[in-house]
Amino acid sequence: MTALLNLLAAVALLVWGTHIVRSGIVRVFGADLRRVLADSVSNRFKAFAAGLGVTALLQSSTATALIATSFVGSGLIATAPALAIMLGADVSTSLLAVALSFDLSWLSPLLIITGVVLFLSYHGRRAGRIGRILIGLGVIILALRLIVEATQPMRTAETVKVLFATLTGDVFLDLLLAALITLLCHSSLAVVLLIAALTTALVIPTDVALALVVGANLGSGLLAVLVTARTTPEARRVALGNMVFKVAGCVIMLPLLDYAQQLLADVVAAPGPQVLYFHVLFNLVIALLFIGLTEVVGSVVEKLLPAAPPQGNSESVPRYLDPVALDSPTLAISCAAREVLRLGDLVERMLQGVIEVLRSNDNAKAAVIRKMDDDVDRLYTAIKTYLTQISQEALDEREGRRWTEIISLTINLEHVGDIIDKNLMELAEKKARKQWSFSEAGMAEIEHLHGRVVANLQLGLNIFVNPDLRTAQRLIAEKEQFRNLERAYAESHLRRLQEQTLQSIETSALHLDVIRDLKRINSHICAVAYPTLEQAGVLRPSRLRTAE
Repeated sequence: MTALLNLLAAVALLVWGTHIVRSGIVRVFGADLRRVLADSVSNRFKAFAAGLGVTALLQSSTATALIATSFVGSGLIATAPALAIMLGADVSTSLLAVALSFDLSWLSPLLIITGVVLFLSYHGRRAGRIGRILIGLGVIILALRLIVEATQPMRTAETVKVLFATLTGDVFLDLLLAALITLLCHSSLAVVLLIAALTTALVIPTDVALALVVGANLGSGLLAVLVTARTTPEARRVALGNMVFKVAGCVIMLPLLDYAQQLLADVVAAPGPQVLYFHVLFNLVIALLFIGLTEVVGSVVEKLLPAAPPQGNSESVPRYLDPVALDSPTLAISCAAREVLRLGDLVERMLQGVIEVLRSNDNAKAAVIRKMDDDVDRLYTAIKTYLTQISQEALDEREGRRWTEIISLTINLEHVGDIIDKNLMELAEKKARKQWSFSEAGMAEIEHLHGRVVANLQLGLNIFVNPDLRTAQRLIAEKEQFRNLERAYAESHLRRLQEQTLQSIETSALHLDVIRDLKRINSHICAVAYPTLEQAGVLRPSRLRTAE
């Protein structure tokens, strides 16, 4: 019983180590890895090489599958290149298993000690995250050694031999068992390494181990299908196409297991390496057979999973809030930032429509703008919910500031939408209902203020994308000028009232309310400059003059 518990603990440690490395790599190098994959789609061989390299770092073909899936779901790459990426990812996983099988027991303590020192000394920074990766690599190597040690007593334990003989008496049962274990472990790499270790310890025979390896590969494909089950049809195509590769590989290799075992026995005598080399052979055969058929398989899965018809208003449906990216705070923050820019564009279109309604008394146009505010509210909720799902503990100082900037701009844009909907549109509808019109001078003032608000919104979104100190100072200067203009236009309106201008008398309250609301909108927009100014140390804590 103790030996079995030790084995289970070592397996759990192996799975945990692969998870630490995978999540650590995504957090540190996630943006670079995604860029490599996105830039590799010009031909299938570049895509294959990209999948090979990225998976070597992630130590998980499933993680690569999720990144490729998110690209296809966002329309950034086609299905066929993504399938070529997956072929490279599977080959890379098998090669990685061979590399980790060597005797690296001397390296494990060195990696763990170095990783812990970096993690504790630079917690929350890039060096600390690299230390986390080193800890994960050390844990993987340590777990493999513990598995070998835990299986030593099992060589002579008759009960264990009977148990394994009962569970692995049939090729198809072996396949299903290994697929199930892979689903539970969430890592085909960990399962294949475990199979190799058990084979080395003579706990399971080589012929059974080869069938288990085929099952582990099948489980890897099924895992990607299950993980992406709730995504869009476009995103599920990559996992389904890769599953087609896996099933075809199983159909091809299962009848040839005896021949493969004889071939491997001629190359290497030890049973453990035979298992690992068979894993490489399995994925290489699939890659060679299907690298030229990715277009065909891609078109088939596209027919099987046609794009879903658009539901509801496409404006309110998030385009960039990729749930897969939540594992990497850097990537998730980038996704949220792109969605906020969409929100800003939608608010700008609402703002552009305001002046048309005020000029023309067009209630139909006002109704359209009100519906756009519903889209703004839905996008605002989606972005806010997405941001709250990002792990705060995983954010470094710079990412934490960016998170705050994104949520702040999102809130301010939602407030702008509310002011347009609940204030300006109500004023416009009242003006249309009473058939009022602004004086020529009053309308010119409103148009001037409105034009400055639109320009400031565009300037603010530019600052959000590229925080530049001079541009931020310019926006705050615009805010001060806007405040002076609002005060000057209010005074000029009061002078027109004194002159008994009929239009000014009728629309007096309306006119003052409009320029007041435009000033409120401008204040929300200009708030985007404060983080940049504060970071540069040029923001005053108060506008009040302090006593000498």
